[in-house]
Amino acid sequence: MRQRRSTKELNVGNVGIGGSHPISVQSMTKTDTRDAEKTLNQITSLACAGCEIIRIAVPDMEAAEALSMIVPKSPLPVIADIHFDWRLALKSLESGVHGLRLNPGNIGARWKVEEVVAAATERSVPIRIGVNAGSLEKHLLDKYGHPTPEAIVESAEGHISILEELGFNAIKVSLKASDVLKTVEAYRIFSAKHDYPLHIGISESGPPSTGIIKSSVGLGVLLYEGIGDTMRVSLTSEPEEEVRVAYEILKSLGLRERGANLISCPTCGRCEIDMRPLAQQVQDALKNITKPVTVAVMGCVVNGPGEAREADFGVAGGKGMGLVFKKGEVVKKVKEEDLLSALMDEINRAE
Repeated sequence: MRQRRSTKELNVGNVGIGGSHPISVQSMTKTDTRDAEKTLNQITSLACAGCEIIRIAVPDMEAAEALSMIVPKSPLPVIADIHFDWRLALKSLESGVHGLRLNPGNIGARWKVEEVVAAATERSVPIRIGVNAGSLEKHLLDKYGHPTPEAIVESAEGHISILEELGFNAIKVSLKASDVLKTVEAYRIFSAKHDYPLHIGISESGPPSTGIIKSSVGLGVLLYEGIGDTMRVSLTSEPEEEVRVAYEILKSLGLRERGANLISCPTCGRCEIDMRPLAQQVQDALKNITKPVTVAVMGCVVNGPGEAREADFGVAGGKGMGLVFKKGEVVKKVKEEDLLSALMDEINRAE
């Protein structure tokens, strides 16, 4: 795996971004922001799931005003997602948000941008320029014919130049598309030219059945190449699922450690226990464990004992029974119906 690219550092609330800081996991609330209580409940749930930064849509002034009730109680730094209306950005900053997501070229006259930049500078609030292939400027679509990686990068550079001209450099950038290869290439082009920290993601990747695959491939490639300082997995699903998948991607590359790493066999004709429900039951039981731990659930005597010994905890099935392992040693032999409870007893005792 390539060394992570060196980027400028900035802070979103108490979370360091870029430089040597760990890659942070973000999500976005899917509630109506104007309902402050419901939005706070979702943020709290996301914090418990491991989310580190939360982005909130601010579609109108009522939503911007609700931030004054949300931000002070939020357990996570809040980024306000703004489009077109500079007044929403100013109101969000007044409410104490820790970051803005906006494209300065889309909020009107230069004096409006200057007001937002002045307010963000006064409060030491960074701005993420978020370019999406689905909303590129008309002149770039005319130039390139369609949303190419080059067009996405040029759009970002145009927005960056506006902020740089105003002396503002607390900038983070994202260059997203729903197409995996287009997204990867846009980030490659940009990262070869600029050292601003990058928020990575595949936009509108779809429901979990397909979105997890697209996100894992695209983000996996970028992270392997050392690209990415923050990330979001965008799914048509509950936001807690976005966070879970993000950590699984990071864990698979050895970039973050959080929660259980479950190893389970795919089953075959050698399997002598009912593996699929057992693996699912173990996965469900491990959801609330945040400490890094590797657990193996194996169904036969061929690979089972070896995988179970290498894990922190594991079970290896036999005919109607199984062995329970802890740190490479067999600790007990139990009936098939007792494997789940025996395994979880060992894991919980170690917590």
